[in-house]
Amino acid sequence: MAQSTAPFKILEATIDDIHSAYKSGHLTCRQLIQMYLDRIEAFDKKGPAINAIITINSNALEAADRLDTAYKASGLVGPLHGIPVFLKDQVDAKGMPTTLGSVLFKNYYPDKDAFVVNKLKEAGAIILGKTTLGELGGGDTHGSLFGSTRNPYALDRTVGGSSGGSAASVSANFTTVAVGQEGLASIRRPSTWNSIVGMRTTAGLVSRGGVYSGWPEKAGSLGPMARTVRDLAILLDVMVGYDSEDPLTATGVGHIPDSFTGFLDKSGLKGARIGVLRESMGYNSETDSDDFKQVTEVFDNAIAELKAAEAEIVDPIVIPKLNELLANRAGNPTSGDEAFRLYFGRSTRPPFKSRAEAMQSPDFTQVSRGAQNRLRSSSDPTKYSQYLIARDELMINVLKVMADNKLDAIVHKSIEHQPTLISDGINPPYINHRGAPHLNTFLVFVPTIAVPAGFTRDSLPAGISFLGRPYDDGKMIKLAYAYEQATQHRRPPASTN
Repeated sequence: MAQSTAPFKILEATIDDIHSAYKSGHLTCRQLIQMYLDRIEAFDKKGPAINAIITINSNALEAADRLDTAYKASGLVGPLHGIPVFLKDQVDAKGMPTTLGSVLFKNYYPDKDAFVVNKLKEAGAIILGKTTLGELGGGDTHGSLFGSTRNPYALDRTVGGSSGGSAASVSANFTTVAVGQEGLASIRRPSTWNSIVGMRTTAGLVSRGGVYSGWPEKAGSLGPMARTVRDLAILLDVMVGYDSEDPLTATGVGHIPDSFTGFLDKSGLKGARIGVLRESMGYNSETDSDDFKQVTEVFDNAIAELKAAEAEIVDPIVIPKLNELLANRAGNPTSGDEAFRLYFGRSTRPPFKSRAEAMQSPDFTQVSRGAQNRLRSSSDPTKYSQYLIARDELMINVLKVMADNKLDAIVHKSIEHQPTLISDGINPPYINHRGAPHLNTFLVFVPTIAVPAGFTRDSLPAGISFLGRPYDDGKMIKLAYAYEQATQHRRPPASTN
């Protein structure tokens, strides 16, 4: 039988699809990278002009050629052989600027790769480039360097943030997978609003070495973003590991499984006990609005789908003092300055020696309102002390509810509102984070994975999140995979098809 000569279908292509095409001889790494570059040119820079990409790696095709040569000699060099990855632009990759989406850092070229980037390259991945983000790593995806990123499902709406460019690049099929970073809801919110899968793992499993706003900050963590749970698990396998540059990763030692793909079980929901958290805990959620109610309709349907997959549902669960304790969130008064110093201290040519020096730059006036506040931010030691006490109490409350109800996971709305309008985010009243729960990043040491749950009456993406005990990352992947396989809610956006 003659081999098929049909062109490779890049739309929604998975890691397995790509590797099968390499093995069959129907695709080379160079061809794949060129396909993605062509899509970026057509849809990110032109057409709907999603505006998710800040920098394209000028050496991507050269790297593809090297991998094609290596494949001919000895096969796949690793689990991500020839797989393109985009990075949120607060992660260092040598040869590309780390701009943080800001005019302040537009010419900053780090000396070396971030720890995770080095691991990705060793696994055979091609760093395709850097994506847009909330300027200086927070808020919705607006920045003085690039403007605003458009949601491919509704071009007048935000992609969320702050890992909005990473989410949009995956959803619009500009790449196979991407890396985001989450300190409040910065992976889960854009993942939800772009109908993809995103995960913030238990703190300490993934290093922040070479990442802006890393150690000694604790809430922020890198995480995988993908169109399927399987691709997310494959990517996560490569990302995890101990790094002496990020002491928080010492807490993850002994908690990393042989492979997260070992948890992929289509029947994973059967008999699993899932607690349904219905109390609103989203940032500035408006529970009486039609917008909130539309997301609730999707969530109610998702709970019915969990039941149909033979999960045991405990509905509702109540976490004592949930919102009262969440209101105590506060940052470490010293870690911001120290994290800035340590991050830029990796470089022989740092653009600024301190946050104070950055704020003296003549470009500071061009920086967005939210980013200016992030540079200025400081915390009251008393409020931080109150937060630590509240965090400890809320962790016990959550774990006790899980123990009393024999729960495997808690499920809640990934985001309680639909994507907000770009115009409302860049003009008064500067709407940002609306509907974003932050329970997992408040507690720090709990994993959460967000999965597409369908679309609202307004045809906008919505999702559910599985939250588990510390280091139950594999179990959360298992439950998310079973839900995904049972429902298949993901569909690509029409604007980039």
